[in-house]
Amino acid sequence: MATVITPLIKGSGLKRRGGLFGECLAEFLGTFILISFGAGVVAMAVAGLPGSGRTEGPTTFFLGAGDWLLIAWGWAFAVCFGVYVAGGVSGAHINPAVTLAFAVRRKFSWAKVVPYWFAQLVGAFAGAALVYGVYFDAIKAFEAASKDPKVNGHTLSTFSIFSTFPAPYFHGGIWGPLVDQIVGTAFLLMFIAALIDLRNTAVKANLGPLLTGFVVAAIGISYGANAGYAINPARDFGPRLLTYLAGWNELALPGSSAGAFSAYWWIPIVGPLVGAVVGILIYDLFIGDVLLARAERAKAAEPGRAGHVIEEDPDSPRQPRTDDEE
Repeated sequence: MATVITPLIKGSGLKRRGGLFGECLAEFLGTFILISFGAGVVAMAVAGLPGSGRTEGPTTFFLGAGDWLLIAWGWAFAVCFGVYVAGGVSGAHINPAVTLAFAVRRKFSWAKVVPYWFAQLVGAFAGAALVYGVYFDAIKAFEAASKDPKVNGHTLSTFSIFSTFPAPYFHGGIWGPLVDQIVGTAFLLMFIAALIDLRNTAVKANLGPLLTGFVVAAIGISYGANAGYAINPARDFGPRLLTYLAGWNELALPGSSAGAFSAYWWIPIVGPLVGAVVGILIYDLFIGDVLLARAERAKAAEPGRAGHVIEEDPDSPRQPRTDDEE
């Protein structure tokens, strides 16, 4: 229920929040929520549940495909609530790839792109810092019990709480993970474009965040194992910076693990930025332009040519047709 709320900030400070500064605050908070709950669910799966005695052992996780659903739906909820919180102010891009695609094809101001990116990156870093602080003891317990190779006392498994890396079957190759990120983010932008397109079967505004979360779940379930489905440069790089500062060293930056992958850090940045532009261009080419052409044809139709309505079988589910549809 809407009520009149006394502002916490008054005067010129309040006025500043009505413009770009306020939008950046919303992007910061939305991305903070995204990482707090997204990385939070991975921390729960990797360190929290095993360390609390809720799995077969202190380092036992991901015993079956069903465990992946915990991650996929956790990230879906993270996106959903991040968008619900920030959407009314900034549109809740909470993803530099979305911001870039909207600047390319949705008339989003290019002057706002870099400020949005900065706010998203800082929000992602802060969200990762929160997760690290909350799960610090669980992470330490997991690493103490783990027999996996360690870098400065940290394991690749605990690094996966925060950022992404490619599956072993890529053998350290670049193109497989890069294509994976391009494809995943292209689908993300295609689906977002469809959800907000009022000429298409757009959802009501209050359902948009929920279905955007479903989009992320669908991508994670279908394409997540290849490279962790970052599909968001800030989502990967902000937590990567945090882990580097917290001691994961080369696992974080440049993103290298002996015999597995090398200098991986740039792929979850470049791949999503390219994929976002590809995805929104594909949507506009195959769907957006068609819908626009139909709308323009409807506007251009002369009143005299509208034709009389031809009645159809009353039991038919189809809508009545005009002469022009014959």
